[in-house]
Parts: sequence; C-alpha cells; structure tokens
Amino acid sequence: MTYILNIETSTTNCSVALSKDGELMCLKEDNSLNYSHAERLHVYIDEVLSEGKISKSELSAVAVSKGPGSYTGLRIGVSAVKGLCFALDIPLISIPTLEALAHKTQIQKGYIIAMLDARRMEVYASVFDSNYNCIVPTVAKILNENSYFDLLQNHPIYFIGNGVEKTKTILHHPNANFDSQLPSAAQMCSLSFNKFQVQDFEDVAYFEPFYLKDFIAIPSNKN
Repeated sequence: MTYILNIETSTTNCSVALSKDGELMCLKEDNSLNYSHAERLHVYIDEVLSEGKISKSELSAVAVSKGPGSYTGLRIGVSAVKGLCFALDIPLISIPTLEALAHKTQIQKGYIIAMLDARRMEVYASVFDSNYNCIVPTVAKILNENSYFDLLQNHPIYFIGNGVEKTKTILHHPNANFDSQLPSAAQMCSLSFNKFQVQDFEDVAYFEPFYLKDFIAIPSNKN
C-alpha cells in the first residue's frame, strides 16, 4: 500500500490530505480568509495521520502543491515537506497548483481555466481540456474584456479559482462559467499517486516552489 501525505498551502486554504493508493482517506483544512498555515499545518498533519491510524514511518512519500500562489504560504508548505522527507528519507513529489485546482470540476466538453488571484487585474492562469491535459501552461495574465475571446467564441469555458471574482466582473459571455474555489489537498491524491508510480520525484535538497514572479514587498499600513 502506498500512503502519501498531500499538503496544499498556496492560498489561504491550509489543507492536508492523507491518501492510500491514490484514494483520499482523511482531509483537514481551513479555508477561512486568514492565513493560518504556520499555526495549523503541523497540527493538521498529526490529525490526518492519527485519523488514518498510521505513523509517519509508514508514509511512502510526501506531496506538496508547488505553486504559483502566496509566497509565504508556499514557503511554509515546502519547508514542512522538505523537513519530513529529510527526516523520514522518503521521496518528495510536487504537484502544479493549477492542475490540482482544475480537478475540482468535471466537464464533458470545452476548457477549464484554473486561475489564482494576483495583484490588481492580474491572475495566474492555466488552460486545461476536458481530460485535464494542459493546453496553455501557467502564466501571469492581466485581464481585460477581450481575455480568452477566441476560446469563448467557440467553446464553453469553465473558470475556476479565487481569480474568478475579478474575472466575472469584466467577462460577460454566454460561454463563460464561473466557480470561485480554493485549491485543496484532496485533489492532489490521485495526481501524487500517479507520480509516485513512475518515480517522478523532486530533489529534496534543491527543490523550490514555483513562484512564477519575483516577490514584491507591499509596505505596511501600520504606523
């Protein structure tokens, strides 16, 4: 049996899932508006292992959502995963955040555009077909009223993610469907198991999150 601990911290959702042979066993998450990763991540790890009745030594691998997303959230998640992999001498698996997010919806035809909110009218977005094949890799995209016009003209498009809130204010097309969601570790389970089976592992020492853009510090409003 293959037990994998899956960790998602790229947004405000602090999410931890335990899977067995690609199937979700236990899930703990907090998708409130506040970042709680530093306080809750290790608590959730202990809770899912306890609920699943396995010890850390029984884990086959640890998977992490690699980004893009929150710089701080990604750093916390990756640091935790690296620590576990080093201590337990088990593989590290990385899952593209937008790929896992796309798996939160199922469609018969058209395209899924998974998107996370960035600054102003910008989103991190990637396009997938109905079989979750990546058609357009992750990019930082500034939205306007003509965004994705060619796709919308000919196909139903399903926008999913927390970037949806700004998108639906400017895209008014009958083929546009919107679902405001946050990434979850639950959708990582089958993806991480698939990677485990083909030994698609990361180098624990050198792995870094996929930030996509350089970090820009925002000045504090506090006096």
